[in-house]
Amino acid sequence: MMREKSEFEHLIKLSVGQYIPTGSVMHRLDPRIKVIMGALLVLSAIIIGSLISALILLAAVIFGLSLTRVQLKLALASLRHMAIFLVVLALIQIFTIPQLHSGASMLFQRGILKITDRSLISGILLIFRFVVIVLGLSLFSFSTSTTELIHSIEHLLRPLQKIGFPAHELALTAHISIRFIPILAGEAEQLMKAQASRGADFAYRKWNFIRKIRKMLPLLVPLFVVSLKHAHNLIEAMESRCYMGGKGRTSLIRLHAGLGDYLTLAVGCAVIASALLVSFADIDRTALEWVWKNITILF
Repeated sequence: MMREKSEFEHLIKLSVGQYIPTGSVMHRLDPRIKVIMGALLVLSAIIIGSLISALILLAAVIFGLSLTRVQLKLALASLRHMAIFLVVLALIQIFTIPQLHSGASMLFQRGILKITDRSLISGILLIFRFVVIVLGLSLFSFSTSTTELIHSIEHLLRPLQKIGFPAHELALTAHISIRFIPILAGEAEQLMKAQASRGADFAYRKWNFIRKIRKMLPLLVPLFVVSLKHAHNLIEAMESRCYMGGKGRTSLIRLHAGLGDYLTLAVGCAVIASALLVSFADIDRTALEWVWKNITILF
């Protein structure tokens, strides 16, 4: 019974996009600083090519999550449901990209299966990249409300309005997109319960993700129709309030960054810079060769 109930609780399982007000130091930071640090974190997670660099970023993100006073298991919930996907991607990276052209050394070879030190590092690094990005997004969503997000994006892009860039419209689009994530998750949960009450079978084994995808396909059409209804209601609500875009609009909320915000930004940039500097040094290969050598000696 508990298992059947958990199959429908998508809103509870969803961590990215949920704001949890705890009044922590992370919540009190200027949202513009958090947007800048989040963008730098995602960019650095994509650029880095070192496991040690990924561990530096992961440690920084976990430390930030601890400052939010939110349970870490809420952030890890999203990773648990995409673990199989990450493992499959990592195995594809390891076995199909030997990377012999980069001077890599062979660790394992049997038939067409080849594992080099570079491919092994790339596969593990791929998982760490996803983990850092997902936890970073959870950290940002836990500590930043959608209202703060839209104001921070608009304030950051406001100088571009002089050249005709639609800063307000872009911020509003981002706000609506994030706001609709938990709404659509709740709608999907209601649709699953409604179809299950009419005889639909959503039961599947825990690791059978192909069957899970097949079970979710009948939800796409009604979920698409529901999302169109929400969009239509939103358009009517905006038109009834005479919304005409951001031209000539003033802001009720004005953001002011303090010394603590700038110090936090400096520390965050220093951590990201250190991760990038470590990434340029070939430390991973030396460490991996030492670990592999000791494993082969033991076994």
